[in-house]
Amino acid sequence: MVRKQNEWPEEGELIVATVYKVLPYGSFAKLEEYYGKEAFIHISEVSSGWVKNIRDHVRENQKIVARCIRVNPKKGHVDASLKRIREDQRTKKIQQWKIEQKAEKFLELSAKSLDKDLDAAYDEVGYELIDIFGDIYGAFETAADEGSESLINEGITKEWAEAITEVAKKNITPPEVHISGYVDIQTYSPNGVEIIKEALLAAEDNGKNSEHSVKVQCVGAPRYRITVTSYDYILAEKELQKAAKRAIKIIEESNGNGEFLRELE
Repeated sequence: MVRKQNEWPEEGELIVATVYKVLPYGSFAKLEEYYGKEAFIHISEVSSGWVKNIRDHVRENQKIVARCIRVNPKKGHVDASLKRIREDQRTKKIQQWKIEQKAEKFLELSAKSLDKDLDAAYDEVGYELIDIFGDIYGAFETAADEGSESLINEGITKEWAEAITEVAKKNITPPEVHISGYVDIQTYSPNGVEIIKEALLAAEDNGKNSEHSVKVQCVGAPRYRITVTSYDYILAEKELQKAAKRAIKIIEESNGNGEFLRELE
């Protein structure tokens, strides 16, 4: 159950729900994001076309995305529609909901590391994270990328910031950066082939640095492409230049010549 601060959905809001009862005139569904709330979908809101049998469109235990069209908190009533939503909106909403579910699991793991439960996590930090970052997953992404200080600077307590960051770094992989450049290397030494191989192996040898992956590919002698994969663009750029220098150094030591050319993005 992914929780929202609002007690009720707003009219026009897209909601995720699970159908639990289907009747000839409509269906009832439990809202996934609003604890204890449910929605009714009248048969006229199931499809834009004529509905001969409602069970051709909805069934028990089906996960649906619907649009909230009316809310009556006094009567505890929510009316929803399946037909007033586009397929792209449905797809985007369910993806967002799945990400929120994952984020809530991360929050629960953070709470357990502090000997607290999920209810305490929401009360002490969860809703605050939503206010600051827009959603809980955004807070974990920030923590994974920038560390606990990024949360502390937003007013999150050190205790929670460190717990969240620990979980974030274990579970969220930063997006990869790929950059490339070229080395033109030539040597006129009798054992030139071996020297070229040595130079290319040196380019790839970054000391087993797990943060960067360096690969060399032959474009067509004397040109070779060096590709660096990393999680930080600036560090990847530096590693690319280091790799090129390692190769060129070996070539120049054999009285050859080499040049580094940066590939334009």
